[in-house]
Amino acid sequence: MAITAWAAAPGEEELRQAETGWAAAVQKGDVAALQRTLGDRLIYTHSTGVVEDKKEYLERLRKGTQKYELIEHASMNIRAYGNSGVVASRVRMKGRSNERLFDDQLLMLHVWVKQGGRWQLVAHQTTKLP
Repeated sequence: MAITAWAAAPGEEELRQAETGWAAAVQKGDVAALQRTLGDRLIYTHSTGVVEDKKEYLERLRKGTQKYELIEHASMNIRAYGNSGVVASRVRMKGRSNERLFDDQLLMLHVWVKQGGRWQLVAHQTTKLP
């Protein structure tokens, strides 16, 4: 019996790289990299229900009121649709938010749009797992 490898659709490997690049930049607190990675009209919804735009989110990272020491993808389900894509992941996020430590298992949904030749994150949503 032959085993057929599932080939990634065009753009899916680029999305995987964009996703892992986002996680690395967030963990490092690399605001300059995130300035390029995050779309100007970003909707960033935390698992707590707090919704921020790009400016608010980056400011919290700059000030250190939001800090991630770990973002670990357990799985990634990637779909590319031309110049847009969706990444649904299961992740562990560990860090500090407003002086509260967190170590959460989450479902995460990212919406990416390719603009100016590069992928930008335009929507983030996390849901805590029990």
